[in-house]
Amino acid sequence: MSLAVLNETRMGASILRLFFHDCFVNGCDASVLLDDTSTFIGEKNAAPNANSLRGFEVIDTIKSLVEASCKATVSCADILALAARDGVNLLGGPTWTVLLGRRDARTASQSAANSNLPSLESSLQTLINLFATKGLTAKDMTALSGAHTIGQARCITFRSHIYSDTNINPTFAALRKKTCPQSGGDGNLAPIDVQTPIIFDNDYYQNLVAQRGLFHSDQELFNGGSQDSLVRTYSTSASTFTSDFVNAMIKMGNISPLTGTSGEIRLNCRKTN
Repeated sequence: MSLAVLNETRMGASILRLFFHDCFVNGCDASVLLDDTSTFIGEKNAAPNANSLRGFEVIDTIKSLVEASCKATVSCADILALAARDGVNLLGGPTWTVLLGRRDARTASQSAANSNLPSLESSLQTLINLFATKGLTAKDMTALSGAHTIGQARCITFRSHIYSDTNINPTFAALRKKTCPQSGGDGNLAPIDVQTPIIFDNDYYQNLVAQRGLFHSDQELFNGGSQDSLVRTYSTSASTFTSDFVNAMIKMGNISPLTGTSGEIRLNCRKTN
């Protein structure tokens, strides 16, 4: 991961997102890494993932190195969990102990990805309800959203927020509109955290308080609702955010893992054995 992030700083955020999208669809089982086969259509081309999930090659490289020294022992699911942790840490964020022993799924489901991953247009209550189905609290959800302190997003994912929503700082909206026109430029990138886009810190929450959330779903966390107080706390206390983020990441990493004799230890993360 050190080499991957050194080569492309954005990769830390990409791997973290890859882990999140894995865990929310049938648990942390590396199903998101599977290519489509004749027997199933996987998650890679589901609506929330198509043309946006990145980092598959990084996981492939890590897996090859691990297999060369420790064959058929470390799962792709565990590698993804560790890589996400290290990506956060390499960009200035915390580190934590990752529980190991996950096994890899033998199948994947595009429909499950479409129905289990949150939409960037979601309301606060919709987000809270979805995270609750994964055993995560509203507090966990707000802490995990702090992952948006790093990374970039395509114009198509935030266009409606900057042109249609009223709960947005006008100066910030004007800045984003410069590279995200109302039509065209769907793939144009913008930093999710306008202040420190390659540093894992609590500036994301400061942005929300100032109505500089890039996505509709981001600004929903600070829009007169139940999470306003917690967002304010995180915006002024990096240590509180960091502690809660770590706890929430550990909980998320423990969503419905395959253990024991369930699943397998894939030799190639893109396909079953």
